[in-house]
Amino acid sequence: MDRKMRPAPGLPGLTGCYRPQPGVPDEMMDPAGEIRPVWHGFIRHLAGLSPDDLTRRFGRGDQYLRDAGVFFRQYSAEGSTERAWPLSHVPVLIEEAEWQRLGDGLIQRADLLEALMADLYGPNRLVAEGVLPPSLVAGNPEWLRPMVGISPRGGYHLHFLAFEVGRGPDGEWWVLGDRAQAPSGAGFALENRVATSRVFSDFYAEAHVHRLSGFFRTFRDALQELQADPQSRVGILTPGPLNETYYEHAWIARYLGFMLLQGEDLTVDNGQLKVRTVSGPQPVSVLWRRLDGAYADPLELEGGSQLGTPGLVSALRHGSTTLVNNLGSGVLETRAFLAFMPRIARALRGEELALPNIATWWCGQAAERAHVAANANRMLISPALSTRQPIEDELAALAESRIVPRDPASWLEREGAGLVGQESVVLSTTPAHIGGQLVPRPMSLRVFLARTPTGWQVMPGGFARIGRTSEPRAIAMQHGGAAADVWIVSANPVETASMIPAQRAQLRSQEGALPARAADNLFWLGRYVERTEGIMRLLRARHVRLAETGDANAPLIAALVPLFRGQGVDPEEGIPKGLIQTLRSAIASAGQVRDRFSPDGWSSLADLDKTMRRLADRVEPGDDAARALSVLLRKITGFSGLVHENMYRVTGWRFLELGRHVERGATMAALLATLADPYAPDGGLDLAVEVGDSVMTHRRRFAVTTTRETVVDLLALDGLNPRSILFQLDGIHEQVRLLPGATSTPMPDFLRLVLRTRTNLATERAEQLDTQSLWALRAAIWDISDLITETWLC
Repeated sequence: MDRKMRPAPGLPGLTGCYRPQPGVPDEMMDPAGEIRPVWHGFIRHLAGLSPDDLTRRFGRGDQYLRDAGVFFRQYSAEGSTERAWPLSHVPVLIEEAEWQRLGDGLIQRADLLEALMADLYGPNRLVAEGVLPPSLVAGNPEWLRPMVGISPRGGYHLHFLAFEVGRGPDGEWWVLGDRAQAPSGAGFALENRVATSRVFSDFYAEAHVHRLSGFFRTFRDALQELQADPQSRVGILTPGPLNETYYEHAWIARYLGFMLLQGEDLTVDNGQLKVRTVSGPQPVSVLWRRLDGAYADPLELEGGSQLGTPGLVSALRHGSTTLVNNLGSGVLETRAFLAFMPRIARALRGEELALPNIATWWCGQAAERAHVAANANRMLISPALSTRQPIEDELAALAESRIVPRDPASWLEREGAGLVGQESVVLSTTPAHIGGQLVPRPMSLRVFLARTPTGWQVMPGGFARIGRTSEPRAIAMQHGGAAADVWIVSANPVETASMIPAQRAQLRSQEGALPARAADNLFWLGRYVERTEGIMRLLRARHVRLAETGDANAPLIAALVPLFRGQGVDPEEGIPKGLIQTLRSAIASAGQVRDRFSPDGWSSLADLDKTMRRLADRVEPGDDAARALSVLLRKITGFSGLVHENMYRVTGWRFLELGRHVERGATMAALLATLADPYAPDGGLDLAVEVGDSVMTHRRRFAVTTTRETVVDLLALDGLNPRSILFQLDGIHEQVRLLPGATSTPMPDFLRLVLRTRTNLATERAEQLDTQSLWALRAAIWDISDLITETWLC
């Protein structure tokens, strides 16, 4: 029967072409072609919106994602790029009672995976009793032999799981894959929720949709309860910014209030995992791992890994650290294990699976091998030890032009132990808004479970992947798929959860530890942003004079060349590549501390980068370039003002300020040494005041034209001028004296150098501060920078 939804009045223009494929279950329509009750209110609301209203609403959701900086990293043969988050604006609606049944089945499966993990790294009874073939364990790269016999602190291997599920042809839920290694998507699910609730804000507020924040709050509290003592830390271990889901790692760290760490941030001392901070090593007793287990410890696991922490396995042996999830959990994602899950459930739990998984046959057994050979034309045959989802293996097979040989029986006979056969994935469909209408698109659903003191808790929602076409394989986000929110709808009002506990023991929490790597990136972020602004000001001054004289070889313009070369900039270009690269370095530093960086700050930097690149190929030297640089200067000073006004004055902010003061002070010293030199070309003093953004101040303070003494006094010795060198040294002193170790006795070398340099400058007179003294002052500021690095950032 050709199913076509029977629309309510007013719906034909929106749903007239909504025709799910025969035999394929649909989330919105039942088999009789009627709209499911859970969708009624939403469809009526959608039908009441005009096309223009829908466009505005969808744009509002997309704008939120852009403003929040949500992205995922897409890989191709040319490399990787950050791709805007592809939101499918129509959510997937599921009735509360149905979700409860699905959740119960997944909780049973989570308990089963915990029992399986304990057996594989413990007594290995399943292999001994013939339930699991030995080759699927011993030959599995995800089975980490050094973890055998290590009992997890707290008693559990698994704390956070995800399951890929879809509806089978009978309309019931099936498990397509288990995600136990480092499940991703929970943070994106929450961002989907925020964006989608903004699209349908008026409907969402009254729709009895279960909130997600309570799930995260409960899991955050559960992780904190796992701490060995109140002084130890909870961290999130990420592979770094080049990982495709790094945005989510940073977002969750910021949302939950945990440190975002990379392997190099951690060290193991006498079996205790510690994070290197600017206050010294601090213990870490709970670590949410977001990188593959094999790369977590180059000493005992993958020796070539540069992502892990040497000695991490040793810390687990000592029982000082809880990992979420424990190392070696990736073995649970093995494709061939799906063929044995019913037997494993009976052997370990004495029960049948409440939720079936996709039908799978391991071809290392004669009967199964024969079945797969006989039905090869309607199966996906893939590596037995693969841990990718079925749809991902199907895409890989297409990309590699892999096909089943004409004689599958012989092929399977030779290579069957390394292969599995699975039924081709037939995914249910869900509405997507395309071309002004709702159309059915294939969907898979990722559901998240978190362990709490009272057992597993299921996120009341999830992460749906939506195909860009009607082909099931089109759901992969690396191949153009989109993501949709999942609404679990209750018949009754739901609790409006918050991340804030109902009762708080104290009003203000203490400042968290700052990892040395994060401090280093904040320090260099301050330096690179200030360097970018300084180059812009110098370039603008050059192009203004070029527009006036038309002579690129004029003495004053030529005198600036060494300053540009010292910054790696070719001044002959309108928007030099060296300037673009300096800004990219700032963005790279910001990306390393994205969990400590506000979305507004990130958006401001990204907007500046976009504008700079757009202008780079369009401006001509001279007046055109000067106007373009003025636009860029307004944007970068807007960013600096945003950070200065909004960033909390904790240790991280101090390092950001230190970087800014160091760079500005050293740059100004070089500028004055060049342009205030007695042999500098005419106009150099005026140019220095202009680059120092102090033209109006000079006119107010000195009723004369610029002289060397007035310029040096204003730009070097005036402690009230935020562009002067003395102001920068005052700022450096103000910040370093509040850093850890600054008040120790005897006085530390870095503080001694700062005080000596500042005092010497403060007692100078303008006429005594000659060119040689200015270059020496610049060298002293670089020495201060080196001592800051040696003391806190190494």
